[in-house]
Amino acid sequence: MRRSALPDHLGPAFDVATARREGIASGRLFAHDLLAPFHGVRVGVDHPLDEVLDRCVAYAPRLRGSQFFSHTTAAALWDLPLPGYALRDLHVAADRPAREPRSVGVIGHRLRMDGADLTLRHGLPVPSAAETWAQLGGMLPLDALVAAVDVVLTRRDADRDELRGALERLRRRGAADLETALDLARAGAESPRETEVRLLLHRAGLPEPELNENLHVDGRFVARLDLAYRAYRVAVEYDGRQHAALDQFRRDADRWRAIAGAGWLLVRVLDHHLHVPARDVVGPVRAALISRGWRPGT
Repeated sequence: MRRSALPDHLGPAFDVATARREGIASGRLFAHDLLAPFHGVRVGVDHPLDEVLDRCVAYAPRLRGSQFFSHTTAAALWDLPLPGYALRDLHVAADRPAREPRSVGVIGHRLRMDGADLTLRHGLPVPSAAETWAQLGGMLPLDALVAAVDVVLTRRDADRDELRGALERLRRRGAADLETALDLARAGAESPRETEVRLLLHRAGLPEPELNENLHVDGRFVARLDLAYRAYRVAVEYDGRQHAALDQFRRDADRWRAIAGAGWLLVRVLDHHLHVPARDVVGPVRAALISRGWRPGT
């Protein structure tokens, strides 16, 4: 038996109540070409559900006027780096006194939220970048909070005043970690691993590096440096590639030679070096700095 086509205006996801009001028969809503990813919602069987954005699109028909995606779900929609375990369930909040949602696969929250702190990401309602980051307090460890706020500052989604205002506006879970993370944050970091390396060096008492600055010699561009100690002409680069194509490896080798030709020492950090960071990250960077005249405690 051929199934009747669903109206196009229902979109990729729709709620059952709306479909029934439009006269779509209950039997059609339980046909095998539809999935029910959340109670009261239908999507086509080919609708992806692996990514947070896909599941948010599927859940969106259930959102009521005072509800929005929040916490780690909002952070994922802001494209902030998050550990995998933080992405299992959707977080959906309601502005008090409205009730938070209750559904399998959804963690509900009831918050006091100023409408000015809500915006759209991918067409979906979320708090501002500053408010979203503040909601991560108590949910993520300190270094993950730093990695997330580094991205916010680097992309200029919010400035330090906005971030501090968000964490101070209400009593926050994890307020101490949020304060510490904001103090440790630096604009310019372009990946969580860069943040991890920077924090390792900071905690070891090494100088503060510049982040992702361009190296020029006689007005000629030489390279973009992940972490640069310009006063000592020492650079640190995190390379997370598991397998590099030959052409890319050749380009990188030429760049490494150009950096050395400009009189710089380059310390390359690979993923396995982070297993014993004191020996394989901090040690080589400290030795390079000392060889160029830096003295601990200066």
